[in-house]
Amino acid sequence: MDGDSAAGLRLGELLAALSLSTDLANGMPLEKGMRTCLLAVTVGRRLGLDDATLSDTYYVNLLRTIGCTAFASEEAAAYADDIAYRNTYFPVDFGREAEVVDATNANLARDEPAAVRSAAISRFFADGPRLASEMATAACSVAVRFAVRLGMAPTVGEALTQLWERWDGAGFPVHISESAISMPARLTHLATVVEIDHRVGGRRVALDNARQRRGGWFDPAVVDALVDVADEALAALEEGSVWDTVLDAEPGAPKEIAADQLGAVSSAFADMTDLKSPFTLGHSSGVAQLAADAGELLGLDANTCRNAGLLHDLGSISVSNGIWDKPSSLSASEWERVRLHGYYGERVLAQTPLLADLAPIVGMHHERLDGSGYHRGAPAPMLTAAARVLAAADVYHALTEPRPHRGPLEPAVAAKALSEEAAAGRLCQEATGAVLAVAGHRPVRATWPAGLTDREVEVLRLLARGRTRKQIAAKLYISPSTVHTHTLHVYEKTDVSTRAGVALFAMEHDLVRVAG
Repeated sequence: MDGDSAAGLRLGELLAALSLSTDLANGMPLEKGMRTCLLAVTVGRRLGLDDATLSDTYYVNLLRTIGCTAFASEEAAAYADDIAYRNTYFPVDFGREAEVVDATNANLARDEPAAVRSAAISRFFADGPRLASEMATAACSVAVRFAVRLGMAPTVGEALTQLWERWDGAGFPVHISESAISMPARLTHLATVVEIDHRVGGRRVALDNARQRRGGWFDPAVVDALVDVADEALAALEEGSVWDTVLDAEPGAPKEIAADQLGAVSSAFADMTDLKSPFTLGHSSGVAQLAADAGELLGLDANTCRNAGLLHDLGSISVSNGIWDKPSSLSASEWERVRLHGYYGERVLAQTPLLADLAPIVGMHHERLDGSGYHRGAPAPMLTAAARVLAAADVYHALTEPRPHRGPLEPAVAAKALSEEAAAGRLCQEATGAVLAVAGHRPVRATWPAGLTDREVEVLRLLARGRTRKQIAAKLYISPSTVHTHTLHVYEKTDVSTRAGVALFAMEHDLVRVAG
């Protein structure tokens, strides 16, 4: 897609399409986020809310899970599968202990081996509330940063910090209650759960559960408004795809962004994708720059190559961190899940004409000229020039990054490996030559952002990848107490307080190129 070819792009349509990726990240059916959005806006209209508040509600729901990757690595470490963990508790009322216990025993890590499942359940009962609060803090802070990058109103950011709060004050992370919770957040609380209950159990179950949680989890007035419009609101969810209905339901005049801002939206979702694992921080932006530079060298449209690079791994958030962060060989079933991530990314982008030109390029980034790639096993005649460039850029950049089973390769070693892939007929010789020609020509940074020192940047890079104080000390040959001091300075200067916040800051400021 040529980013300068259109006068403007409809932001709601872009975010609706990209919300499909976060549905996958949470183990939900596609359009779950859109159905939740439609339900929240319908109930808000029954309450007589003004267009500004309804618009905030609309965008809060499309962005509701944009921070879902912020704590994925930690969730997988604790419960084996971050996606299954979140999916277990979305509809669970944490104000009812029996409901929490039943859901945990029935569903937590249920597809894992018995010993792993038992350990996950024990860990939840021993430490679940603390981990859940940390998850909410990380996800909320990251979601707000993304909202700011996308030009959202401050009121949208405020609501995104309140997604795990409750009307009765028993939520987290800050335990606010009643009218202290913004109306868009209160509508989102209800709509998120009602959508699941309705999809799983039908209208009666959805309404009965909403009434039971009235005054506890949910604002009583919001529940009453739902009951008043239940036939209309729930019928709309039963008509198949809600894509057109959601776009038509946007309150007020549809928000538009300039066509040349597509890259900014793509960049935000690229960072959301890469934030999922400490091993992939900055991967998509690095691939995008290589692909854009190499594509331009070959006479291709640089914007197309850049945006495809930014979004090429969007489907990877459909795969558990228990797989991505695994230091040993993957099983056959785990490989099948990995093989599908290009397909999911392609299908997400294909949902809207605004991104459809990027879809086939993204879907082919793991294909190889000899047909040995995935997910289609497409041979050379099916691979476009842009797809060939993206494939080469992805391989080169991945080789220079750390992975669970190895450290990063030196650029010269990575270049040799890339050349060998081309010589073997798997990667395009011309695309490989272009990527190698532009790789390594990065400007030398004279100063670091936020006044960080060289040593603080070294500490920040390791913090972003989840290293402990002792691990950082050993890596940098300094004492743990010195690491602690540098960590405090990093948090103070970057104005963040979590690993996810540090990781996002690192990606936003291009600080993960030479991570340890």
